[in-house]
Amino acid sequence: MADRVAVFVDMQNVYGGARRTFYSGVSAHHTDGQIDPLALGNLICSRPPPGLTRTLSEVRVYTGRPESTKEPKTYGAHMRQCEAWERAGAVVIPRPLRYPGDWPDTRAEQKGVDVQLAIDFVAGAIDDRYDVGVMFSTDTDLRPALEFVTDRFERYPRAEVAAWRGSGANRSLRVRGGQRSTWVHFLDWDDYLAIRDRTDYLL
Repeated sequence: MADRVAVFVDMQNVYGGARRTFYSGVSAHHTDGQIDPLALGNLICSRPPPGLTRTLSEVRVYTGRPESTKEPKTYGAHMRQCEAWERAGAVVIPRPLRYPGDWPDTRAEQKGVDVQLAIDFVAGAIDDRYDVGVMFSTDTDLRPALEFVTDRFERYPRAEVAAWRGSGANRSLRVRGGQRSTWVHFLDWDDYLAIRDRTDYLL
């Protein structure tokens, strides 16, 4: 029987990572770095570790949400992008951006996205909502969630990670030791081209 795969995407981290990895030192359009989360999930499932078969059960996208009254244009683009993800079948989990007192001189920041992703990753393992949970992020704040699932369960559910591969890429969140080391789905330039989303949601 094929393993049920749930992919957990820290979208801002993935977007920024793609830009650092593949567009460093060049003048990049704001759409460069965007990906199609369902295409990502299908790509990951098409290349399982040796001897295993996989089926995509869920793609969960975690993202910061701008405030409509402060950034109406950005908010509109964000909502169009989220709606496109949801139409394709992804589950979108937004968290409101935090605006500092000196905004817009200081940019708004994501807050709570990593915590929500970590909670859902661990809860999904405990509640048997997936056989394989793949976390796509290089945010080290998420490492404890990976370590928990890796060390807590003997065989299933499995914790795996995805990461960009290239000269500017951050290190993956691979967990070594304990019950087992995590499998890493490395994605290179050709993989990025296969899953990128060139839609300009600002238009």
